[in-house]
Amino acid sequence: MLQHTHEPIEYREQGTGPTIVLVPGSWATGTAWGHVIQALDNRFRTVTTSLPGYGGTRENRTAEDCSINRSSEIVEAAIRRAGGPVHLVGHSYGALVCLDIALCGLMPLMSLTLIEPVTFGLLRRAGELSFYDEFAGTADDYVRSFEAGDKEAARCMLDYLDGRGRFAALPPRIRDQITDTTPSHILDLRSGFDPTVAALGNILLPTRVVHGGRTRPALQKCADILSRAMANASLHTIPGARHFIPATHATELAGLIDDHVKKTESLAWSSLSFASPIGIGTRREQL
Repeated sequence: MLQHTHEPIEYREQGTGPTIVLVPGSWATGTAWGHVIQALDNRFRTVTTSLPGYGGTRENRTAEDCSINRSSEIVEAAIRRAGGPVHLVGHSYGALVCLDIALCGLMPLMSLTLIEPVTFGLLRRAGELSFYDEFAGTADDYVRSFEAGDKEAARCMLDYLDGRGRFAALPPRIRDQITDTTPSHILDLRSGFDPTVAALGNILLPTRVVHGGRTRPALQKCADILSRAMANASLHTIPGARHFIPATHATELAGLIDDHVKKTESLAWSSLSFASPIGIGTRREQL
């Protein structure tokens, strides 16, 4: 565990080699990367943490202050503890946190791997309004249901992300975890992260954007728009996968991460160059 402004932060590391910091998405904890880490087979030093309100990281946000910066600061603390430079990997909302860190340019990063990024704001910016309205309507229904007293309101959002009936099919322990952390997930939704395409184009880090071949079309479109917006990004599909790729397709995902990290390390050693993508040392509101 780490301490950040007197609050505990979940922190675990294992293995040796280039450092990979793995950022889970909403509802999840650092343990969500267990199968991916196993598949990487100690070829790297892997660092895991959990975002505010999940696992061992205390919720440090309020309805009045739920900026994505609060989540980014947690991961930045883990990066400082690990020591840079690091390869940053994020899933779902965790991918948004990785993007925010890259945009701020405060951390020494080598590469990004963004898995099923929930960059729904890009749908609106790209004029994909039917996809955007589909998400926004689901999110609004979810929040209203929870605020009206439906403790399992998250089922509609989980089913939207990963297919009808997904919530009901989960083991009771996982359903309870999702139910218990719904207030934190709603703060994730309200984080306000909505970068412009121009800002994303300033990220020069080698980036892999990964989506599932069976994921919701709106999420596939998010991944496509993001990969085209970034200056040095490529788009990769894992056939048969839906949203929760780290849990269902860990071996295939580990192969993509392994290849990306090794190629980036090789290029870095040949050019002796790595840096934050913008280097302006500012938080997101000032971008």
